[in-house]
Amino acid sequence: MPTNRQILLDNRPQGEATTANFKLVSVDTPALQPQQVLVRHHYLSLDPYMRGRMNDSKSYAASQPLGEVMIGGTVGEVVESQHPRYQPGDKVVGMGGWQEYSVVDASQPGALRKVDTAQVPLSYYLGAVGMPGVTAWYGLVKIIAPKAGDTVVVSAATGAVGSAFGALAKARGCHVVGIAGGAEKCQYAVQELGFDACVDYRPHKDMYSLAKALKEVAPKGIDGYFENVGGMVMDAVMLRMNAFGRIALCGMIAGYDGQPLPMANPALMLINRLKVEGFIVSEHMEVWPEALAELAGLVAQGKLRPRETISQGIESAPEAFLGLLKGKNFGKQLVKLV
Repeated sequence: MPTNRQILLDNRPQGEATTANFKLVSVDTPALQPQQVLVRHHYLSLDPYMRGRMNDSKSYAASQPLGEVMIGGTVGEVVESQHPRYQPGDKVVGMGGWQEYSVVDASQPGALRKVDTAQVPLSYYLGAVGMPGVTAWYGLVKIIAPKAGDTVVVSAATGAVGSAFGALAKARGCHVVGIAGGAEKCQYAVQELGFDACVDYRPHKDMYSLAKALKEVAPKGIDGYFENVGGMVMDAVMLRMNAFGRIALCGMIAGYDGQPLPMANPALMLINRLKVEGFIVSEHMEVWPEALAELAGLVAQGKLRPRETISQGIESAPEAFLGLLKGKNFGKQLVKLV
């Protein structure tokens, strides 16, 4: 059996996360028991939610245990199987974690899912046609529920969730505006992802300046907002929300270092009778088949062209993850393991 390199959470961050919070180890892969499958991971997904799991605090999910492999989505290939439904060579997606191999009890519902790579690249099942894509779909379809002609906005617009949101919203006839960090990302959002406009938040020092920039590209106000960031960006969007607008609250990356994120003007939720709903996509598994089918179709038609930032080797994961939290990635952040 092969040697497996793993990255463990060694200690919890005190404020900002650092590479010293992680530890690289090598272990022998155990022999398979009945119903188990050995998967060689090709790609590891890095996602902002992982930062919250590193804290020992109350949240929607249990904290990442110390001394164990960091949680994370993976795609790869079955190399050995003791389960009749899986054969060596099958391409699969699962939650294998920050390691090169995983032993999976394939009899557990949802532990592994076979994927077709004929029209959708394997790595996309961790992004546009995976959890981030379904996240965008749920927030748009089930919470924002736009009508054709509505103006919708998404922060972190060129990331894995934001890029899928843009394609899904354009398919529903919306006026789609992104918010991203840097002119290059905004250019990509408009020219390659099909956004109608994209605002670079970096030149804006306060919410009023950013709100003014949003007014220029969304003169009719904002009907729906998909929130990934929080902080000043959310405050600015709130100033431009229309009456009876809907906000899908997905992430608060501005507050992932553990400090409370104040809101400048919460009275706007009352004044504009806003619907604000937080959600965790793993609690809505019933929508995944429909969402994944639409997302795969958009990729096959060339209407969703996600970009990926790929670091090489399991040892690169901590540095790449910290870069993701600072917006250094362009599109979906992955680690290539083969």
